[in-house]
Amino acid sequence: MEETYLLNVEGVKKKILHGGRGQLPKFQDGSKVTFHFQTLKDDFERTVIDDSREGGIPMEIIVGKMFKLEIWETLLSSMRAGEVAEFWCDAVHTGMYALVSRGMRRIAEGRDPLEGQKHRCGMGNMFDYHSTGYDDLDELQRTPQPLIFIMELFQVEEPSAYKRDTWAMSKEEKLAAVPMLHSEGNRLVLRKEFGQAAVKYQEAVICLRNLQAKEKPWEDGWLKLENLVTPLVLNYCQCQLELGEYYEVLEHTTELLQKHNDNAKAYFKRAKAHAAVWNEREAREDFLRVAHLDPSMAAAVKKELKQLGERMRKKHVEERKCYQGLFQPSPVPQAS
Repeated sequence: MEETYLLNVEGVKKKILHGGRGQLPKFQDGSKVTFHFQTLKDDFERTVIDDSREGGIPMEIIVGKMFKLEIWETLLSSMRAGEVAEFWCDAVHTGMYALVSRGMRRIAEGRDPLEGQKHRCGMGNMFDYHSTGYDDLDELQRTPQPLIFIMELFQVEEPSAYKRDTWAMSKEEKLAAVPMLHSEGNRLVLRKEFGQAAVKYQEAVICLRNLQAKEKPWEDGWLKLENLVTPLVLNYCQCQLELGEYYEVLEHTTELLQKHNDNAKAYFKRAKAHAAVWNEREAREDFLRVAHLDPSMAAAVKKELKQLGERMRKKHVEERKCYQGLFQPSPVPQAS
């Protein structure tokens, strides 16, 4: 097929290599697009820069979520399912490709794609980098140039047709997801499926933390979200107690208490975790703090302290027996 300018977008040409099927999909905001791609230099050798098939996993992007290489949404929106097309894009559209490729390569290598990146716009970050860590990408970054993208579109899923990752949700979607995740976690706890319940609570916390990151700490919006976060973290910690993940509980309750040092439930869960890993002094301090902050929990604290004392006494008896066995003198041989 002859090359044509794509959708009146200047600096882009399209060539269909294999026709697709059906009508053009609906590329609405929040749709998930799955495709394979190959990136080539516009040189005599058509040098391959990246090829998603090498990793064996198709690329996925969410429409309308400000993917750094915006032109890809435009290219894909011209394709039908099953179609393979080649796009030539002028340098005006490819200036961010080095950063996009760097992130994808780091993910494929099992590394953090944002490591070392400052919280700035994509163009600002590009000027911050002395090197991407890849020679071919450094060249593209120094000298933006036209690139060729060969894409194969697999499917376009509507927002309601797949499980949305937290980062892909809007503010409203995140707020709506939190009570559902909370309720699902509670249901799983009643069934004693603590591992799955912990996952639900954690997902809800991530939704809220993402929203909190856009608020000023300790102002009204931030505090409202924090009030939703706290019970979810406590529920998560209770699941971890049930699962025997005591150091996980110590980490999260301590972090919570750094912000809310009057939360009796957080002290209580941390005390139980301390007791489980034999931190007797820390456990007693936290249990006593609970009784001081919330007298209604005094009976529960008394019971826990009694159990702690019994466990510690039993442990000390066993340790004494062990040491006595180690240092008991050997019998003296008798003369014949």
